[in-house]
Amino acid sequence: MSGHRIGIIGGSGIYEIEGLTQQRWKEVETPFGSPSDALLLGELDGRELAFLPRHGRGHRLLPSELNHRANLWAMKQVGVQWILSVSAVGSLQAQYRPCDIVFIDQFIDRTKQSLQHTFFGNGIVAHIAFANPICEALRQILLEAARELEIRSHDGGTYVNMEGPAFSTKAESMANHQAGHAVIGMTNLGEAKCAREAEIAYATMAMVTDYDAWNEDHDHVTVEQVIEYLQRNASTARRLVRAVIPRIPEIAKWPAHGALDNAILTDRSCWPEATIQKLGPILQRHL
Repeated sequence: MSGHRIGIIGGSGIYEIEGLTQQRWKEVETPFGSPSDALLLGELDGRELAFLPRHGRGHRLLPSELNHRANLWAMKQVGVQWILSVSAVGSLQAQYRPCDIVFIDQFIDRTKQSLQHTFFGNGIVAHIAFANPICEALRQILLEAARELEIRSHDGGTYVNMEGPAFSTKAESMANHQAGHAVIGMTNLGEAKCAREAEIAYATMAMVTDYDAWNEDHDHVTVEQVIEYLQRNASTARRLVRAVIPRIPEIAKWPAHGALDNAILTDRSCWPEATIQKLGPILQRHL
């Protein structure tokens, strides 16, 4: 198992990166159920990569059906230490235009899935620090690379995580717009929480596809519109990923990589053996 693999979670289109070699699909079984799909492993510019189709190949899973624990456990199992999340979002402010990228730094949770966004319980209690949910060092690498490539991008912003699968009502969208939030999506908060518990550095590339429902000057979001911009965004994401990979350090020593150091409250002598086994790759550094 590589200890310095870079993970990418997103749509299938981003995997067609020029220069990716030694590609192979790897099925990973987890104690939390099945990941969204097999992992596509490969190498790019001397770095080992692991790609996960967030919604499965062919886009088969609803946002509420995503098994974030299984997805992140699988990533940790194959040695992933950094994750680039490529995600379609709706814009909540006029300055975030379709095909822009917002490198968010905060989340608002509008889901009811919190118990499915933690590995802990069953005899081991942990409370991770999550005031800053995005790995700032990784976010800055993405931002700098995007600027060098002259990709329209934005530094910071809050991602509202709704449940879906329906898009926002106009009232919901107006409330989020008036609150000053940046973008809205259905997937990234659970990933970010599980990544932090797994001591994986995580950052989001929020790829704008529409203006949600708040903007009277634009048509309300439709699936056709989202698909059109998704295809354009995938090309941009591939360019950015290719530029970012060589900039990510090979040694995992950022704060996110030690997130559990002061988070586990349960005395080590009380850890149930069954839970230790279940959390194998998550707890490995602490055993």
